[in-house]
Amino acid sequence: MTSIDMNADLGEGDPCDAELLTIVSSCNIACGGHAGDESSMRATIVAAIANDVAVGAHPSYPDREGFGRKSRFLDGPELLSSLVEQISALREIGAQEGVTITHVKPHGALYNDAVSNSALADTLVEASKEAVPGAAFVGAPGSELEKAAARQALRFVAEAFVDRAYLDNGQLVPRSEAGAVHDSIETIAAQAVSLALRQEVQTHSGAIINVAAETLCIHSDTAGAVDAARAVREALEQRGVHVRAVCRR
Repeated sequence: MTSIDMNADLGEGDPCDAELLTIVSSCNIACGGHAGDESSMRATIVAAIANDVAVGAHPSYPDREGFGRKSRFLDGPELLSSLVEQISALREIGAQEGVTITHVKPHGALYNDAVSNSALADTLVEASKEAVPGAAFVGAPGSELEKAAARQALRFVAEAFVDRAYLDNGQLVPRSEAGAVHDSIETIAAQAVSLALRQEVQTHSGAIINVAAETLCIHSDTAGAVDAARAVREALEQRGVHVRAVCRR
Protein backbone atom coordinates (compact mmCIF):
# COMPACT_ATOMS: atom_id res chain seq x y z
CA MET A 1 0.00 0.00 0.00
CA THR A 2 1.26 3.49 -0.88
CA SER A 3 1.74 5.70 2.16
CA ILE A 4 2.57 9.36 2.70
CA ASP A 5 3.01 11.66 5.67
CA MET A 6 1.00 14.87 6.04
CA ASN A 7 2.61 17.65 8.06
CA ALA A 8 1.65 21.15 9.16
CA ASP A 9 3.62 24.00 10.71
CA LEU A 10 1.88 24.77 14.00
CA GLY A 11 2.22 26.81 17.19
CA GLU A 12 2.45 30.01 15.17
CA GLY A 13 -0.65 31.68 16.56
CA ASP A 14 -3.16 30.46 13.99
CA PRO A 15 -6.57 29.47 15.40
CA CYS A 16 -6.93 26.22 13.46
CA ASP A 17 -4.12 24.18 15.08
CA ALA A 18 -6.45 21.96 17.11
CA GLU A 19 -8.49 21.00 14.05
CA LEU A 20 -5.42 20.41 11.88
CA LEU A 21 -4.04 18.04 14.50
CA THR A 22 -7.05 15.78 13.93
CA ILE A 23 -6.11 15.51 10.23
CA VAL A 24 -2.32 15.55 9.80
CA SER A 25 0.10 12.82 10.88
CA SER A 26 3.08 15.04 11.78
CA CYS A 27 3.53 18.58 13.01
CA ASN A 28 6.38 21.07 13.13
CA ILE A 29 6.13 23.34 16.16
CA ALA A 30 7.43 26.92 16.23
CA CYS A 31 9.99 27.12 19.00
CA GLY A 32 10.63 30.81 19.57
CA GLY A 33 12.54 32.00 16.53
CA HIS A 34 9.70 33.43 14.45
CA ALA A 35 6.80 32.55 16.75
CA GLY A 36 5.97 30.48 19.80
CA ASP A 37 6.79 30.46 23.47
CA GLU A 38 6.79 27.93 26.30
CA SER A 39 3.00 28.06 26.62
CA SER A 40 2.26 27.54 22.92
CA MET A 41 4.90 24.84 22.56
CA ARG A 42 3.50 22.88 25.49
CA ALA A 43 -0.12 23.26 24.37
CA THR A 44 0.69 22.11 20.83
CA ILE A 45 2.72 19.15 22.06
CA VAL A 46 -0.07 18.04 24.40
CA ALA A 47 -2.63 18.29 21.58
CA ALA A 48 -0.32 16.41 19.21
CA ILE A 49 0.08 13.58 21.73
CA ALA A 50 -3.70 13.37 22.12
CA ASN A 51 -4.06 12.92 18.36
CA ASP A 52 -1.09 10.54 17.94
CA VAL A 53 0.70 13.10 15.75
CA ALA A 54 4.50 12.98 15.47
CA VAL A 55 6.18 16.05 16.96
CA GLY A 56 8.94 17.98 15.21
CA ALA A 57 10.80 21.25 15.78
CA HIS A 58 10.29 24.23 13.46
CA PRO A 59 13.24 26.59 14.08
CA SER A 60 13.74 29.87 12.26
CA TYR A 61 15.93 32.87 11.88
CA PRO A 62 15.49 34.67 15.24
CA ASP A 63 13.18 37.23 13.66
CA ARG A 64 9.86 37.45 15.44
CA GLU A 65 9.09 40.89 14.04
CA GLY A 66 9.39 39.64 10.46
CA PHE A 67 7.95 36.17 11.18
CA GLY A 68 11.17 34.60 9.96
CA ARG A 69 10.60 35.70 6.38
CA LYS A 70 13.57 38.04 5.95
CA SER A 71 16.20 36.34 3.80
CA ARG A 72 19.80 36.02 5.07
CA PHE A 73 18.80 37.44 8.47
CA LEU A 74 21.70 35.80 10.34
CA ASP A 75 24.41 33.19 9.79
CA GLY A 76 27.49 31.61 11.33
CA PRO A 77 27.98 30.81 15.02
CA GLU A 78 25.25 33.21 16.15
CA LEU A 79 22.67 31.45 14.03
CA LEU A 80 23.87 28.02 15.13
CA SER A 81 23.54 29.04 18.78
CA SER A 82 20.02 30.38 18.23
CA LEU A 83 18.89 27.25 16.38
CA VAL A 84 20.25 24.92 19.05
CA GLU A 85 18.51 27.01 21.72
CA GLN A 86 15.19 26.92 19.86
CA ILE A 87 15.22 23.19 19.17
CA SER A 88 16.43 22.39 22.69
CA ALA A 89 13.58 24.40 24.19
CA LEU A 90 11.03 22.24 22.38
CA ARG A 91 12.95 19.06 23.21
CA GLU A 92 12.90 19.86 26.92
CA ILE A 93 9.16 20.58 26.94
CA GLY A 94 8.58 17.41 24.96
CA ALA A 95 10.55 15.40 27.50
CA GLN A 96 8.44 16.84 30.30
CA GLU A 97 5.31 15.70 28.45
CA GLY A 98 6.75 12.28 27.61
CA VAL A 99 7.29 12.70 23.88
CA THR A 100 10.44 12.58 21.76
CA ILE A 101 11.12 15.07 18.97
CA THR A 102 11.15 12.98 15.80
CA HIS A 103 12.29 15.55 13.24
CA VAL A 104 13.48 19.08 12.55
CA LYS A 105 12.18 21.27 9.73
CA PRO A 106 13.37 24.86 9.24
CA HIS A 107 10.90 27.68 8.72
CA GLY A 108 10.36 30.33 6.11
CA ALA A 109 13.32 32.25 4.74
CA LEU A 110 15.76 30.00 6.59
CA TYR A 111 14.38 26.97 4.72
CA ASN A 112 14.36 28.78 1.38
CA ASP A 113 17.86 30.24 1.80
CA ALA A 114 19.35 26.87 2.76
CA VAL A 115 17.89 25.14 -0.30
CA SER A 116 20.76 26.63 -2.35
CA ASN A 117 23.29 27.60 0.35
CA SER A 118 25.52 24.72 1.43
CA ALA A 119 27.09 26.54 4.40
CA LEU A 120 23.68 27.49 5.79
CA ALA A 121 22.39 23.97 5.22
CA ASP A 122 25.37 22.57 7.13
CA THR A 123 24.60 24.94 10.02
CA LEU A 124 21.02 23.73 10.14
CA VAL A 125 21.93 20.06 10.12
CA GLU A 126 24.64 20.65 12.75
CA ALA A 127 22.11 22.38 15.01
CA SER A 128 19.65 19.52 14.59
CA LYS A 129 22.26 16.89 15.45
CA GLU A 130 23.45 18.84 18.49
CA ALA A 131 20.00 19.57 19.92
CA VAL A 132 18.15 16.34 19.09
CA PRO A 133 20.56 13.54 18.13
CA GLY A 134 18.82 10.90 16.07
CA ALA A 135 15.97 13.09 14.86
CA ALA A 136 15.36 13.20 11.11
CA PHE A 137 15.81 16.34 9.05
CA VAL A 138 13.04 17.56 6.72
CA GLY A 139 13.70 19.59 3.59
CA ALA A 140 13.34 19.99 -0.14
CA PRO A 141 14.45 17.01 -2.25
CA GLY A 142 17.62 17.49 -4.27
CA SER A 143 18.54 20.61 -2.30
CA GLU A 144 21.60 21.60 -0.30
CA LEU A 145 19.60 20.55 2.75
CA GLU A 146 19.55 16.97 1.51
CA LYS A 147 23.25 17.11 0.65
CA ALA A 148 24.13 18.50 4.10
CA ALA A 149 22.17 15.72 5.80
CA ALA A 150 24.08 13.15 3.72
CA ARG A 151 27.43 14.75 4.59
CA GLN A 152 26.62 14.57 8.29
CA ALA A 153 25.01 11.11 8.16
CA LEU A 154 21.60 12.37 9.24
CA ARG A 155 18.36 10.81 8.03
CA PHE A 156 16.72 13.08 5.48
CA VAL A 157 12.98 13.25 4.78
CA ALA A 158 12.07 14.85 1.46
CA GLU A 159 9.13 17.25 1.58
CA ALA A 160 6.73 18.71 -0.96
CA PHE A 161 4.06 21.37 -0.56
CA VAL A 162 0.44 20.86 -1.53
CA ASP A 163 -0.65 24.50 -1.20
CA ARG A 164 2.27 26.24 -2.91
CA ALA A 165 3.04 26.72 -6.60
CA TYR A 166 6.30 25.39 -8.02
CA LEU A 167 8.77 26.81 -10.52
CA ASP A 168 10.17 24.68 -13.33
CA ASN A 169 13.44 24.25 -11.38
CA GLY A 170 11.62 22.57 -8.50
CA GLN A 171 11.74 25.55 -6.17
CA LEU A 172 8.66 27.33 -4.82
CA VAL A 173 7.22 30.43 -6.45
CA PRO A 174 8.21 33.31 -4.13
CA ARG A 175 5.37 34.47 -1.90
CA SER A 176 5.83 37.97 -3.32
CA GLU A 177 4.54 36.76 -6.69
CA ALA A 178 0.91 36.31 -7.67
CA GLY A 179 -0.29 32.73 -7.52
CA ALA A 180 2.44 31.56 -5.14
CA VAL A 181 -0.15 30.13 -2.75
CA HIS A 182 -2.99 28.02 -4.13
CA ASP A 183 -6.43 29.35 -3.20
CA SER A 184 -8.44 26.43 -4.60
CA ILE A 185 -9.11 23.38 -2.45
CA GLU A 186 -9.53 21.32 -5.61
CA THR A 187 -6.10 22.40 -6.85
CA ILE A 188 -4.51 21.61 -3.48
CA ALA A 189 -6.09 18.15 -3.30
CA ALA A 190 -5.14 17.36 -6.90
CA GLN A 191 -1.54 18.43 -6.29
CA ALA A 192 -1.38 16.20 -3.20
CA VAL A 193 -2.65 13.18 -5.13
CA SER A 194 -0.21 13.79 -7.98
CA LEU A 195 2.70 14.05 -5.56
CA ALA A 196 1.73 10.97 -3.57
CA LEU A 197 0.91 8.67 -6.49
CA ARG A 198 3.10 9.93 -9.32
CA GLN A 199 5.77 12.05 -7.61
CA GLU A 200 4.87 14.82 -10.04
CA VAL A 201 3.66 18.40 -9.81
CA GLN A 202 2.41 20.83 -12.42
CA THR A 203 4.42 24.03 -12.22
CA HIS A 204 3.31 27.64 -12.43
CA SER A 205 4.15 27.58 -16.16
CA GLY A 206 2.18 24.39 -16.80
CA ALA A 207 5.17 22.05 -17.05
CA ILE A 208 5.22 18.69 -15.25
CA ILE A 209 8.26 18.05 -13.05
CA ASN A 210 9.32 15.24 -10.74
CA VAL A 211 9.20 15.93 -6.98
CA ALA A 212 9.81 12.79 -4.92
CA ALA A 213 8.62 13.34 -1.36
CA GLU A 214 7.89 11.31 1.77
CA THR A 215 5.91 14.06 3.49
CA LEU A 216 3.42 16.64 2.23
CA CYS A 217 3.07 20.01 3.95
CA ILE A 218 -0.01 22.16 4.25
CA HIS A 219 0.46 25.58 5.86
CA SER A 220 -1.75 26.47 8.80
CA ASP A 221 -1.84 30.12 7.70
CA THR A 222 -3.19 29.29 4.24
CA ALA A 223 -6.78 30.48 3.89
CA GLY A 224 -9.16 27.58 4.53
CA ALA A 225 -6.32 25.37 5.77
CA VAL A 226 -8.55 22.98 7.70
CA ASP A 227 -10.96 22.38 4.83
CA ALA A 228 -8.02 22.00 2.44
CA ALA A 229 -6.23 19.54 4.73
CA ARG A 230 -9.38 17.49 5.15
CA ALA A 231 -9.92 17.43 1.39
CA VAL A 232 -6.31 16.33 0.86
CA ARG A 233 -6.59 13.48 3.34
CA GLU A 234 -9.92 12.32 1.91
CA ALA A 235 -8.58 12.47 -1.65
CA LEU A 236 -5.52 10.44 -0.70
CA GLU A 237 -7.42 7.81 1.24
CA GLN A 238 -10.03 7.44 -1.51
CA ARG A 239 -7.16 6.45 -3.80
CA GLY A 240 -5.76 3.92 -1.36
CA VAL A 241 -2.97 6.09 0.03
CA HIS A 242 -2.34 5.48 3.73
CA VAL A 243 -1.60 8.68 5.66
CA ARG A 244 0.89 8.02 8.44
CA ALA A 245 3.85 9.68 10.13
CA VAL A 246 7.11 8.98 8.37
CA CYS A 247 9.15 9.61 11.55
CA ARG A 248 8.57 7.67 14.76
CA ARG A 249 10.97 7.33 17.68
